[in-house]
Amino acid sequence: MRIERLATTDEYHACESLQSEVWGLDDTDIVPLHLLVTIQRNGGLVLGAFDRAGRMVGFLLGFLGAHGGDVRRPKHCSHMMGVLEEWRGRGVGYRLKLAQREHALSQGLELVTWTYDPLESLNAALNIGKLGAICSTYLRDLYGPMTDALNAGLSTDRFQVEWWIASDHVARRLDEASARPSLDAILEDGGAILNPATSRADGLLEPGARTSPPAADRVAVEIPAHVRAIKAADMDLAHRWRVRTREIFEGCFGAGYTATGFVSELRDGDRRSYYVLERGYEVI
Repeated sequence: MRIERLATTDEYHACESLQSEVWGLDDTDIVPLHLLVTIQRNGGLVLGAFDRAGRMVGFLLGFLGAHGGDVRRPKHCSHMMGVLEEWRGRGVGYRLKLAQREHALSQGLELVTWTYDPLESLNAALNIGKLGAICSTYLRDLYGPMTDALNAGLSTDRFQVEWWIASDHVARRLDEASARPSLDAILEDGGAILNPATSRADGLLEPGARTSPPAADRVAVEIPAHVRAIKAADMDLAHRWRVRTREIFEGCFGAGYTATGFVSELRDGDRRSYYVLERGYEVI
């Protein structure tokens, strides 16, 4: 596996094809070669992940932006990252993000931001759990209705995460030896699960009722471990997960909580996934 900036016309065409394969996009939604080249040549970044045979199996796209819209506070805006299905779970996305971090640091930047669907457990595990991004911003239906294979049928709510790449918080999270939070430790410390799910007869998880506003400084919010399976089997259930977690995240963020961690573990034989939210958290 090698991670490199795209440089040739063939590589940019391969990136166009990869977008279609990863998300099922049609031609009107693909970021085209001419825009990819322009971004690459003007301070942005277009990375490819290549296997030993030279086939592109993943890519990342980002560009310069402004934090809070203030051009005096530059940041790197990460817009797209995709990995072929057969290569997922093998560290490709993680290595692409680390290369992105090095690029942004070399430009003197401290912040990288991006958005993702908060119900996607694997993305949460990478973004919040492994990379050390944090989130206190919830965006309702950011892109409106979408028809691609990944997003069709559900409102496009998104977390907007902040990755403070020069912080001790991120350095600790990138340290493989650093301890990850466990759900039991959170509960033993006085925390609570705000929406404990229940398992249905068909094996799918039903979101728990929203609890009272939290009093603890650290709480957990459950999401489906496999939301795509839920969408394929019961779109009404997926919609309930969207609405319930939207209410909780908006309420918690408004009350001063920040998503700082992610827990995914086996409990009673089932995979369960939880965001960890902390009140008054400051990145150092």
